[in-house]
Amino acid sequence: MAAKTPEEAWQLVTEFVQDEGLRRHMLAVSAAMQGYAARLGEDVIYWGVVGLIHDFDWEIHPNLDEHPIKGAAILRARGWDEETIRTILSHYTAGTGVERVRPIDFALLACDEITGLITATTLVRPSKNIADVTMKSLRGKWRDARFAAGVDRAHMAEVTADFSRACFAGQLELWQHIENVLTAMQQQAAQLGLDGRLSQS
Repeated sequence: MAAKTPEEAWQLVTEFVQDEGLRRHMLAVSAAMQGYAARLGEDVIYWGVVGLIHDFDWEIHPNLDEHPIKGAAILRARGWDEETIRTILSHYTAGTGVERVRPIDFALLACDEITGLITATTLVRPSKNIADVTMKSLRGKWRDARFAAGVDRAHMAEVTADFSRACFAGQLELWQHIENVLTAMQQQAAQLGLDGRLSQS
């Protein structure tokens, strides 16, 4: 079965996700996944699609008893391929029992939460422009446990280490990973709405 296109993925997102913040999160993960696909010689378009849809059902299943298991059922009913569904399920192994096996599985979980810290750091800047976000500012926000308190720093470090071992022979350090994700997001600032436009509203 052929993988779905980015257009089909976005149609799914717009059908199930109305919250702009959640849409931005999914676009950010998609950007990060595309960046890593390019680094690893993988299919950039496909990795971007997986990143884009990974939380498509969170708005209708906003708890880990249902997400992403019930979302997987929706994907299956709509003809999404089983490998994509398996990867989506693997980003919550504790609830689904689906282990991370392939590079794309490790990348998805490693890119998921860090985008939230980067986006939050962008949105507290007066410019609301991700181009103005530096690694120094991210390090400061990381150390401030009150900032973006819902972002689990220990979990991010753990899944980044797993990603590093699985795909980079253990050579990808946490802060290099964060810089890679920041760069990928900066390259798609307009799509994310993090190009300063929000400072005008």
